[in-house]
Amino acid sequence: MSTEEHKAEAPRSVRVAIISVSTTRSLAEDKSGHWIGKRAIREGHRVVSHVVVPDEVGAIREALDEARRNHAAQVILVTGGTGISRLDVTIEAVRPLFDKELTSFGILFTQLSFDEIDSAAMLSRATAGIVGDGAVFCMPGSLKACKLACRELIFPELGHLVRHLTRG
Repeated sequence: MSTEEHKAEAPRSVRVAIISVSTTRSLAEDKSGHWIGKRAIREGHRVVSHVVVPDEVGAIREALDEARRNHAAQVILVTGGTGISRLDVTIEAVRPLFDKELTSFGILFTQLSFDEIDSAAMLSRATAGIVGDGAVFCMPGSLKACKLACRELIFPELGHLVRHLTRG
């Protein structure tokens, strides 16, 4: 079956949860998370949860579990905590939970970022993977990075991705 045929059979709307990782921002100040939510709705998806959690492994994992179990999120978009400082632990919290890693996401995001910010793109550890029957995308916290990841990579494939996860 071709990609076009898969996309034609893909759901038009999926349940999306947003987790913003920050020790400095509140939900009201979460520009990236709010943009993602508005864009998801504009794309026809349903935002089932939006939270801000501190950059702590336990808090991030708890938010992921909450989104999956209590909100039935099919896709979880995590923004923030993907940098290289000691305080950035999103990848350490999420990657061990992956049943499968979507290895191309980080590569493609880096390529797109390089076109915009040159060699500084190598400082991001954006990644994505499958956890249970849902997908998790981890991207930087900057609004510009979230827009890039969502517009160019994530939203164009959400229905297609969920189709594969729900139909085997």
